[in-house]
Amino acid sequence: MMRVLLLSLAVASAACAPVVQKPHAGAVQFSAQPSAPHFDGKALVSFDGARLGLNVWPAKGETRAVLAGLHGMNDYAHGFHALAPYLAEHGVTVYAIDQRGFGRSPNLGVWPGEDLMIADAAALEQAARAAHPGAPFAFAGESMGGAVAIRAAAEGRIHPDRLILIAPAVWGWKNMPQAYRVALWVAAHTRPAQIVTPPKNLKIVASDNINVLRENWKDPLFLKKTRVDAVYGLVGLMQNASDSVTKLPPNTLYLYGAKDQIIPAKATFKAVGRLPKTVRTIYYPQGYHMLTRDLQGAVVWKDILAFIDDPAAPPPSGLGAIPKPKRPAAKGVRTAQGNP
Repeated sequence: MMRVLLLSLAVASAACAPVVQKPHAGAVQFSAQPSAPHFDGKALVSFDGARLGLNVWPAKGETRAVLAGLHGMNDYAHGFHALAPYLAEHGVTVYAIDQRGFGRSPNLGVWPGEDLMIADAAALEQAARAAHPGAPFAFAGESMGGAVAIRAAAEGRIHPDRLILIAPAVWGWKNMPQAYRVALWVAAHTRPAQIVTPPKNLKIVASDNINVLRENWKDPLFLKKTRVDAVYGLVGLMQNASDSVTKLPPNTLYLYGAKDQIIPAKATFKAVGRLPKTVRTIYYPQGYHMLTRDLQGAVVWKDILAFIDDPAAPPPSGLGAIPKPKRPAAKGVRTAQGNP
C-alpha cells in the first residue's frame, strides 16, 4: 500500500510542480528594450525591463539619505506608508516596490522565486543609487522582504551602507513540525494552484493597530488569498534566509517584537543566536509583527532613523537586544536547583 501511495505521489508531482515566475514569463507589464534599472514614474524598471509597482516618499528639503524597501508576504509597497513619511520629514527619501506577484507588479499571486526576487532587490539598489549619487544608502526589508534582503546581502547582490531587517521571515522548514512539512510538500506538488485562505476563527493577529488591519482587508491590492505553491516557495525562502544570517554585513539592524504572532519566537531566537557580533538587534516588548505600523510604531521609526544616521549610536528607545536561545546544560552538570 505504501508503494502504491508513493508511486501515486511521484506521478502527481511530475504532472503538477510548483509554479515559479521567470523573467518576462507571462508578464503583463514590461519594457520592450530592457536597460539599466531605473525609476520611471510609478514603476521601477527592473534588470529585465519588467515594470514593478513603486511608491516614493521624497525627502522634505535636501535628501541626506536614501532608503529602499521590500514589503512582506501578500502586501505591497504601501506597507511602508507609516514609516516612510516620518523618514521623509527627516530628510530621507524612501523608495518601496511591489515585488513580482504582488500589488501592481506582473503575475499577481504567482510566486516570483528567490533568484528573481534577489535580482529585483539589486535592481532597486542600482536605481536608487543612480537617482541619488553619493547619498548614504539604506535597505530595509519587512517579513518576507526581510528574508529577501538577508539573502541578497549574504550573496553580495546588494551592498547597502545600512541594512534594516524588520521582523524578518526566518521560519523555515527546519523549524516546522514534520506533519506541516509533509502536507505542504504534497499539496505544492499535487495541487499547486490551490488557494489557501485563513480560517475565519483564526485568532492570530499581525498588529495591535486594528485600523491598519481593516485598511489592509479593504485594500484590493493587499492579497487575501494565497496559492499553495506560493506558501511552499515562501517557506523555502525563509529557510535559506535563516541559514544565511551568519553572512550578514556590518551595520545591520535586526528588529523583532515580543508579541509577534507571525514569525515564531523560537525561529527568531535561533537565527539571532547565529548572527555576527557586528549585527545590532532591538527587542520590542510591545511589538507585534507589523512593527512600524503597530500602535507603538513611532518608537520603531525613531530607532530606524537613528540607525540610518549613526549605526553605532544607542537607540532612542533605550530597549535591549533580542534574547538569544539558552544553551541546554551539559549532561551530568547539575543546575542551581540540584537537578541534572
